[in-house]
Amino acid sequence: MLWQGPDPLRELQPVHKDPFLSAEQSSSASDRAEAVHSALPSQGLFQGLSWRTSPTPFPLEAKLVRTLEKLGRTLLQFYRALDHLYRQSHQGRAPAWVAQWLDAGKPRSLIDQALSKPFRHSLPKVIRPDILLTEDGFIMSELDSVPGGIGLTAWLNQTYAQLDQDNSIIGGEKAMLEGFSGMFAPKQKVRIVVSEESATYRPEMRWLCEQIDDRDITCENERFDDFKPGEAVYRFFELFDLANVPSASPILRGAMDGSLTLTPPPKSHLEEKSAFALLHNHNLATFWHQHLGGAFFKTMKAHVPYTWMIDPSPMPPQGAIPRLNCTDWHQLKNLSQKERQLIIKVSGFSEKAWGARGVHLGSDLSGEAWSEVVDRAIRGFGQENHILQEYHKPCSMPAQYVDFETGKTVSMNGRVRLCPYYFVHGEGDQARASLKGILATICPDDKKIIHGMSDAILAPCSVA
Repeated sequence: MLWQGPDPLRELQPVHKDPFLSAEQSSSASDRAEAVHSALPSQGLFQGLSWRTSPTPFPLEAKLVRTLEKLGRTLLQFYRALDHLYRQSHQGRAPAWVAQWLDAGKPRSLIDQALSKPFRHSLPKVIRPDILLTEDGFIMSELDSVPGGIGLTAWLNQTYAQLDQDNSIIGGEKAMLEGFSGMFAPKQKVRIVVSEESATYRPEMRWLCEQIDDRDITCENERFDDFKPGEAVYRFFELFDLANVPSASPILRGAMDGSLTLTPPPKSHLEEKSAFALLHNHNLATFWHQHLGGAFFKTMKAHVPYTWMIDPSPMPPQGAIPRLNCTDWHQLKNLSQKERQLIIKVSGFSEKAWGARGVHLGSDLSGEAWSEVVDRAIRGFGQENHILQEYHKPCSMPAQYVDFETGKTVSMNGRVRLCPYYFVHGEGDQARASLKGILATICPDDKKIIHGMSDAILAPCSVA
């Protein structure tokens, strides 16, 4: 059965087979899912977490896959333009409020490091958007440069590719591993440093290290400090957590003096959700046209939901917040539940800014609870910034998983988030972002916020 959105966007839709299987097909599906489940590494992939297993990869139309392949170049250029905008703001060549927004609540030492010469041209080497499939195409709700799921997606690709042997898995059996390894200089020793805050993902990164055979690569905890000159460090910890990562100081010192290679760079302004608010700000449209490029700017605006920074600075009497027709952020509290198709999120530099933490959907909250969230966001400005984002509801579509207690294939309606993983190889103008795999997270359709919960299906994506 082909799931179809509006006709102009049909090429951007996933494909689904009939969810109602015959007894013979159900038995085969159960065997496949059991084979996937049995292939799990003994130490697991996520510490203490589990998910539902699909008997098949999640199929996507070839035209959508081609669109996502091209998207990596756009996102890399967006990071490059955003970094340039931030530097210009600090130099007085772009509005000062840009840097003020992006620097809010951050120590001066971190800001100075981000602006320092050693990191002047450094950009993230892994780019992962969160893409929601809607009735009108796809929407990028967030952009992550320190993403979890790299090892998981590599394992899913490998496992399902070995089951199918038909080369339909996006990236195939080895692309995720090759993509990660290829971010570093040939034969360079690599240390993946995983903080306690990110410990959930430590098993998948250990598995990743075991699978990469073209270089010496190890997974270390936040206390490891035996770094040698010439080594590379992959930073698997958020910058808000630096005080809790003892090895952060030697890592940053080594990166500053050139004895270590560090990625992603310590640029907290590239880890702010408010970057999307800058994209939609009319005062910056000329900058984006010039430095992002007209075509890339159009692509980003088409697929990024309209986003505002909740900045309570006074407006002139005739002023109004674009699209909301509010003259004061407190007026958000007067919106009806139907009008609250809006999400408030912590922008960044906070333990509440990753996973599903600090995310509030207005239409899901009572009036009182929504008012509390709005007040908290307004009070937090300048220290823990929040953004407001239009909510685009993911469409419901059929999916399957196997219940291992009964051995039966279960059909469910779910909402889908796609996480494409782009790895950047090369430096400066020669840098290229390549798609190496896509993780599909399918949550039951009564869930409004999609994340890797235990009753979600996690599967690799394939070309239909």
